[in-house]
Amino acid sequence: MRPLLPTLLSLLAIVATLPVAAQTATQPPVGASQTVRGTVLDAAAKAPVIGATVVVLGVEPALGASTDVNGRFRLSGVPVGRVKLRISSVGYEDLLLNEVTVTSGKEVVLELSLSERLTKLDEVTVTYKRSEDRTVTNNEMATVSARPFAPLDANRYAGSLGDPARMAQNFAGVGSANDTRNDIVVRGNSPASLLWRLEGVNVPNPNHFGSQGTTGGPVSMLNNNLLAKSDFLTGAFPAEYANALGSVFDLRLRKGNDEKREFLGQVGFNGVELGAEGPFSAKSKASYLVNYRYSLFSLLKSVGYEIAGTPNYQDFTAKVDVPVGSRGTFSAWTLAGRSNITFLGQDVDSTKADVYGDEATNTRVKYSTGIGAASYEHRFTDRTVARLTLSASRTTQEFGQDTLLFRGRSREVRAEIPNYTADFTQEKLSVNLSGAHKVSARDRVSAGVIVDLLRYQYGSGYTYPVTVVERDARGSTALSQLYLQWKHRFSDQLTLNAGLSASRFELNGRAVVEPRAGLQYQATPSSTISLAYGLHSTLQPLLTYFYQSPQADGTYALTNRALGFTRAHHLVLAYDRQLTDNLRLRVEGYHQWLFDAPVERTPSYFSLLTEGSSFGPLNKGNLVNEGTGRNYGLEITLERAFARGYYFLLTTSLFDSKYKGSDGVERNTPFNTHYVANALVGREFAVGQRRNTFTISLKAATTGGTYSTPINLEASGASRRAVYYYDRAFSKQQTPYFRADVKVGYKINRAGLTHEIALDLQNVSGHQNIFQQAYNARTNTIGTAYQQGFLPVPFYRLTF
Repeated sequence: MRPLLPTLLSLLAIVATLPVAAQTATQPPVGASQTVRGTVLDAAAKAPVIGATVVVLGVEPALGASTDVNGRFRLSGVPVGRVKLRISSVGYEDLLLNEVTVTSGKEVVLELSLSERLTKLDEVTVTYKRSEDRTVTNNEMATVSARPFAPLDANRYAGSLGDPARMAQNFAGVGSANDTRNDIVVRGNSPASLLWRLEGVNVPNPNHFGSQGTTGGPVSMLNNNLLAKSDFLTGAFPAEYANALGSVFDLRLRKGNDEKREFLGQVGFNGVELGAEGPFSAKSKASYLVNYRYSLFSLLKSVGYEIAGTPNYQDFTAKVDVPVGSRGTFSAWTLAGRSNITFLGQDVDSTKADVYGDEATNTRVKYSTGIGAASYEHRFTDRTVARLTLSASRTTQEFGQDTLLFRGRSREVRAEIPNYTADFTQEKLSVNLSGAHKVSARDRVSAGVIVDLLRYQYGSGYTYPVTVVERDARGSTALSQLYLQWKHRFSDQLTLNAGLSASRFELNGRAVVEPRAGLQYQATPSSTISLAYGLHSTLQPLLTYFYQSPQADGTYALTNRALGFTRAHHLVLAYDRQLTDNLRLRVEGYHQWLFDAPVERTPSYFSLLTEGSSFGPLNKGNLVNEGTGRNYGLEITLERAFARGYYFLLTTSLFDSKYKGSDGVERNTPFNTHYVANALVGREFAVGQRRNTFTISLKAATTGGTYSTPINLEASGASRRAVYYYDRAFSKQQTPYFRADVKVGYKINRAGLTHEIALDLQNVSGHQNIFQQAYNARTNTIGTAYQQGFLPVPFYRLTF
């Protein structure tokens, strides 16, 4: 990898000196071109919109097409680069796509939705297009705190590494737990409060090295090349999302090309990958999509380039879509990944704390995750659609640790003694049944039921210096959810979204009922005011229920088994204004009241609200649902959609995040940085007659320092292990965080293929951001571990 970096830098330096061809709104199609096609559907009923007009804006001669009886359209000869599409149909709101990226190596296949108007065209002139793609989510029931994102965003944003979670850190109200993982902190909530949903299925942690009970990890298993337009929600979300307290990632996989076989090869941070897609046959509209990815570090290790603690991982994603008659669609998909890593104490720098390793231990971990689903969607009428999905998942986590004994205070290892093991397996079989009915242009109702059958096998404990059994459980249980949603449009200006969700956990019979409601008012043709409320709940990680607490008589007891849901009231007020065709301002204020959070039975600082961003499970017993917390703040977003060659995204979040343990003392959560600010800007230049593209993206991010618990050095020295001032838990604030990233890239269009070369320069200033402070028993000192330093990440992709 080292010899490749100077080559890439030299290439990009040459590219930067090339003459830039001006892009004007009326530039005629020259050089390479591509086909843009897709389907236009009614947003509520999912029925095809016949006769809709699809036009490419700003090109001469004009390019346009109309949809057929199946809602399909085709545009041939569309010039490569960025193009604008306008989709319109009588009786529907127009849809404007500002930035469709067209390359010569891959067809553009779109699935678009139009919202029906309440009033006829001759009764009102609508100047503001609510259906503009950058502002409206896939989920029509979302009122506030929700935004769509395209796979393009995760690819083009500096520092995102093609990872949806790292991309979301640019949004208002979202921060990072640390640079080593992609956990996200939303409005001061624990990262564990995030719900991952893929193709309508609630899925386990979709990250390599992702521990059970957490939602993040160092490397994402989700493949950005396979995602379609998806939603990210940060509060007061619709009733269909249950078992989620802080945020929701509602992801969709795109369909494979059903007319042409296409291929992909890519090398980047996430690994080396190969992909293929296409139709089953020339006469069939059935399609497949498949991708395999392997760790770049593992490949480098095989040729002699090895780093301490080499991460090994691989993942596989596949999807098939098969039309069934004129009204049905069958689809099946799978996502599977494996990862392992070993940290040896002898490889740790003893002069400072280490982000991952500890000089006194050897650590070996293995993870695996497999998810598969099959679904059938049927459109009974042009107003009624239903979907049945059957899914299964399995996650495993193996952990082994050795204690190293040294000779005196030297680094010479005297013995390696196994001291801790863990083996966790969790399986889930799910049935999802949902339906939606468009009563009229004013009313739409939807309902669904989700039943998860859970099986578990947990074993963990210490073997040195004394034997302690933490978990020894196997069995099964279930979680069920029922929801009902109603959307009512009083007028073109006023819309109500309401819903009710109910969940029950069979392990202990705990149940919750959650009302949700949102009201949106279009005050002017270019501005809206929205207000939403929701009661939300989430179960504790399943591992928590089976932690065994030692009793006075030497036995163990499952003291957490009766734990119920952690709950929260969400209240959000939002103002959204389209300042110009491409510039949008959004301001949101929110307050979140959390209650029934697990805390210790005896007076203590501890609360589960402070956990969720580690590699290991929580090992606490005697927990009860008596803790509280509060998060409130203000978020401001100023976003310019791509136009005239550039875009930007500016976000600022001011917030406060507090909690109370069983001791009744209000403290900062470790995620309470008080502020998060991001500035992201990107520029693109068309180069040459083939309309190749040079891109540059700049990002700067800063947050207040995180809170930690100070170490008692004197007591630690006496006991030869870390001892903390727990009475001052989360009272020590670290210095503020700052990081700047730069990404440069060059896209080369050739006949039938596209090359993309990029270099992501992370933390270009080399700023030292504190990760943690840790006690070193051998030297009796407190060391500081820092987060990621300067890291250049090369990238290459070929599509054809």
